[in-house]
Amino acid sequence: MDRMISAPNPAEYDEFFNSYITNANTDDLLSALAASEEYIVNFMLSLKEQQLHHRYQPGKWSIKEMLVHMADTERIFAYRALCFARNDKTELPGFDENAYAEHSKADARAITSILAEYAAARQSTIEQFKAFDDEMLSHTGIASGRKVSVRALGFAILGHEIHHLNIIRQRYLV
Repeated sequence: MDRMISAPNPAEYDEFFNSYITNANTDDLLSALAASEEYIVNFMLSLKEQQLHHRYQPGKWSIKEMLVHMADTERIFAYRALCFARNDKTELPGFDENAYAEHSKADARAITSILAEYAAARQSTIEQFKAFDDEMLSHTGIASGRKVSVRALGFAILGHEIHHLNIIRQRYLV
């Protein structure tokens, strides 16, 4: 990557985002997003179909649903980042992640299809964040009733993904 985006200052975001941003654990957002994409694709392709459909308890998402959730959330956070980078002061609503997962029909899809969608979302995110200059990265807005900067949203995308990878390792693949 030809540009570095360093971690946000805690004053740039509501404490709600703290665990995601801490999970990101990097000072080079763009390189970390690219490396994470490669890791996720290879990791998911290494799993058997039975594992991809597994739910560690009734009512919990399958790994396929979780992967679609990660792509959905990335798109939503990237949209929020775009709005705030363009200095749009509209307060943006939250979203019902459970409704999104329930209606994703992820379990009926081939993992290669889901991964292609995930990779496209990730590439779009990387290109979008490459285009943001330092002023744009520092812009803030309100999403789900919480203040957050453009830069913090990029790190939240990465940290959210790491959060779900940890859940997969701890609860699905034991």
